[in-house]
Amino acid sequence: MKYFIRLFLPVLLTLSCTTQKDEVVVYTSVDQLFSEPVLRDFEKETGIRVKAVYDTEETKSTGVLNRIIAEKNNPQCDVFWSGDPVRTLVLKNKHISMPYRAKKARDIPDTYKDKDAYWIGFSARARVLLYNKTQDLPVPESILDLTEKQYKGKVALANPLFGTTTFHMAALFTVMGDSLARNFLKKLKENHLIIAGSNGDVKKQVLEGKVFCGITDTDDAFEAMKESKDVGIVFLDQNGMGNLIIPNTLNLIRNAPHLENGKKLIDYLLREETEAKLAVSCAQMPLHKGVKTPQNIPSLDHIKPMKISYEETAKKLEKVQYYLKEWLEN
Repeated sequence: MKYFIRLFLPVLLTLSCTTQKDEVVVYTSVDQLFSEPVLRDFEKETGIRVKAVYDTEETKSTGVLNRIIAEKNNPQCDVFWSGDPVRTLVLKNKHISMPYRAKKARDIPDTYKDKDAYWIGFSARARVLLYNKTQDLPVPESILDLTEKQYKGKVALANPLFGTTTFHMAALFTVMGDSLARNFLKKLKENHLIIAGSNGDVKKQVLEGKVFCGITDTDDAFEAMKESKDVGIVFLDQNGMGNLIIPNTLNLIRNAPHLENGKKLIDYLLREETEAKLAVSCAQMPLHKGVKTPQNIPSLDHIKPMKISYEETAKKLEKVQYYLKEWLEN
C-alpha cells in the first residue's frame, strides 16, 4: 500500500497543480448569451478552463458585486467583467481590485480607463430612447421631455436599483446636481412612469405598444429593431448634456487565486477581435479605432457623450441608492 501511495502521490499532485494552473474564474454582469461565447473562444485558444459566474437579469451587477465584496478576505474570483464602470469603481474604492496595465489598454481613450490602471473599459453600450412608431406622438429629443403631460403613463424605465439604470440615475445626479435630478424624478413619478422589471422588459413593452417609449440599452434597442420595423431609437440630449455611454469594464481582483490567468483573460477581452464579436452579437460599439462592425452599429465619433467622471459617479451611486429606493417605494 505504501508503495502505491508513493507511486501515485506525485501524479495526484501534478494533476492538482495542472488543474490550478489551467483555470481562471470570472464573475460577470454581462448577459450570458453574449459573454459566454467569448469566454468559450478564450478557452479554445488558450487551453485555460473558464469558470464563470453570471448575474441574473433582475439583479444585474449587484449579485456578483456583493459576492466579490463578501469574499474580500478569501477571493474566489480572478476577474470581474462588468457591464458598467460604476460597480467596478466600488471594488477599487474598497481595495478589492488591483492595478493591471494591460498593453491593449494603451489604445483605449483615457475617458474609458482608470489613470491608476484599476479598471479598463472596452466595447460600449449607450442608454437610448426606444419608441413605438405606430403611436401618434412627437419623439422626445431630451430625457427631460419625458415629464411632459403628453407622455403621461406612456414611458417605461427599468428598476433603478439594478443594472445600467442605476448607473444612469447616478450619472444624472452627477451632471444635473441633486436638486434638479430629484425634481426630475419626482415629475417622472407624477407623470405615471411605468417601472419595468428589466431593460428587456422595457423593450418588450415598447414593442407591444403598451407604452410609447422607454429608456434602455443599445443592445436591447437594436434587438427590438431587428424584431420589428415599428420601433426606432434616439440618442438623447445631443443639443444638451449628451447621451450616456456605458463601457464594459474589467477588474483584476486583489489576491486572486489564478492571478496570471486573470491577466491573460483581460488581455484577450481587450483585443479588437473581441470588440468586433460583441458588435455583431449585441450591437456594442468598439472603443478601439478601426474595428470592423456591422453597418447599423453607430460610431462613438458621431455621438455627443454625457461628460461625466466615472469616479465621481461611483461615489454618487452610493449616496443616492437610499433615495432611489425611497423614490421607488413611495
